[in-house]
Amino acid sequence: MARILITSGPTRQYFDPVRYLTNASSGRMGAALAEAALALGHDVTVVSGPVEVEYPSSARVVPVVSTEEMLAVCREEFNSSDGLIGAAAPCDYRPVHVEQSKIAKTGQPLELHLIETDDIVATLGAEKGTRWVVGFALESEDHRLRALAKLERKHCDLIVSNSVSAMDSLDNEVEILDPTGTVLKQVAGSKRLVADEILAVIAGRLIHP
Repeated sequence: MARILITSGPTRQYFDPVRYLTNASSGRMGAALAEAALALGHDVTVVSGPVEVEYPSSARVVPVVSTEEMLAVCREEFNSSDGLIGAAAPCDYRPVHVEQSKIAKTGQPLELHLIETDDIVATLGAEKGTRWVVGFALESEDHRLRALAKLERKHCDLIVSNSVSAMDSLDNEVEILDPTGTVLKQVAGSKRLVADEILAVIAGRLIHP
């Protein structure tokens, strides 16, 4: 049995008390991964951004909102984990300044100055030690090339490459790649089916090599 930390869903970066930047991640892939891991007898903690999907009752779920909050919680949870599956889609940018009051409409363009948020998987990958890290790469083009670049930059042991069509979808189509660029598995179907195959590869390569 492994203690698996799964990140899931989007994050929100507020620029005033009611408005925020986010993306269309539904959390369905993270929920499917949690179900698949639990079915294999693993201990699962899910750190999730705001989603409507329900996670398995046997999983421990820690809700967060912002990318900074997700990173802080994951750093703490990773200390007692054997591995990480980074299935979340954290917001990559945050406003430099957050207004304390709701921004009123003026009829003029609104300029937002954004800076990059810290990369959660890359940060944990750099600190992993003997633990394993599996990342996700969601790209609109050059999927395999960009996934391999992310695998190296984020210190991942495996990376799951998929396309933007996976966002808020019931299904997914992925390639699972190792650091040599070898495609270990190609699978398409429901997110639960895909999750089962991902966990099978993780079990064979990382948990029981």
